Amino acid sequence: MDSVTAVGYAAAAVSTFVFVPQVIRTWRLKSARDLSMATLVMMCAGLALWVIYGVLTSQAPVIAANGIVFLLASAILAMKIKFDG
Repeated sequence: MDSVTAVGYAAAAVSTFVFVPQVIRTWRLKSARDLSMATLVMMCAGLALWVIYGVLTSQAPVIAANGIVFLLASAILAMKIKFDG
């Protein structure tokens, strides 16, 4: 792996796992009341587009990072719908 790709993966790892504490907190509290539904929906849509872009341009770090964050953001969105109706 070249150094540019390594930097891409490092950036992806750091920015990806920022959402893990929010997923854990939302699950523990059984509430996402303080999170905006519109923000979560737009975030998921934007992340999906980044994954598509990554696929179309064959950029593995973009696909990996945004794919994982998409799953985490989708989990938060699903919990918001479930817990806060």
